[in-house]
Amino acid sequence: MVEKIGLVACSTSGIDYVNINYPVEVIRQILNLDGQEYQDFIDLKAQDFYDRVVANPDIAISTAQTATGKIADVYEKMKNEGYTHIIVITISSRLSGTFQGAILAKSLVEGVNVYVIDSRRVAYGELYLIREAVRLIKEGVKARDIIDQLEKTRDSISTYVLVDTLKYLVKNGRLSAASGFLGTLLKIKPLLHIQSDGALVPFEKIRTTSKAQSRLLEVVLEDIKDKKVNVFIAYTNNLDKAEMFKQLILAERPDVTVEVLPLTPVVGAHAGPGTLSVGYVVLK
Repeated sequence: MVEKIGLVACSTSGIDYVNINYPVEVIRQILNLDGQEYQDFIDLKAQDFYDRVVANPDIAISTAQTATGKIADVYEKMKNEGYTHIIVITISSRLSGTFQGAILAKSLVEGVNVYVIDSRRVAYGELYLIREAVRLIKEGVKARDIIDQLEKTRDSISTYVLVDTLKYLVKNGRLSAASGFLGTLLKIKPLLHIQSDGALVPFEKIRTTSKAQSRLLEVVLEDIKDKKVNVFIAYTNNLDKAEMFKQLILAERPDVTVEVLPLTPVVGAHAGPGTLSVGYVVLK
């Protein structure tokens, strides 16, 4: 049987901010801001979100995953469009319940094969897997084999996160093993990283912003030494800093590609303004 493979992604991937030359359905997480509900990107885009939070640092922020029924509706719609197989790539299950919701939604729809993969990443890490899925679909690879390849590929993605404050991550319960940081919450600029299991954990405690930025650059350049990689930078309200990092990396590694993308409002709600993420994908 010829497979017609559909793709579903989370809005947290930042897919709305790039051009994907393939139809992708997007599961949109919900952002609650100052008592009002917004769909990620549809109702509130990155720059507008960060402008509001910077202007009002104490604004009430929370997020919610997409309802299981709505995810099932997406599967049903795709089935009706003739897709025989659906690949769903979600944000890390250690950061959101979306993966579990996407699994549960499978039981609500019959007559289509649904494969759900936990990216164990967020933002660009998800986006890279989506792009790889598109490439493999266009090459005619079967859905089950695409999943196998994506599960191998995700282990080649490394992400470091430099936040201006832990306030947002701690408040929303998205930071694992943070106890060692809490006593000095206001005195440090924490450098974090995403583990292979998708958990966001402390990497190093650093006292000043300038030292933290220097250390982030140092760690990434050391990691990618003698490796063939693509580098990515995700920014919040600090595009200028992201561009500066790009130039510093290219000065040392003019052979690599460096892509700069915004963190979506739902991700930014947990990371906070001033956050900068730098990572890389090791290529075959």
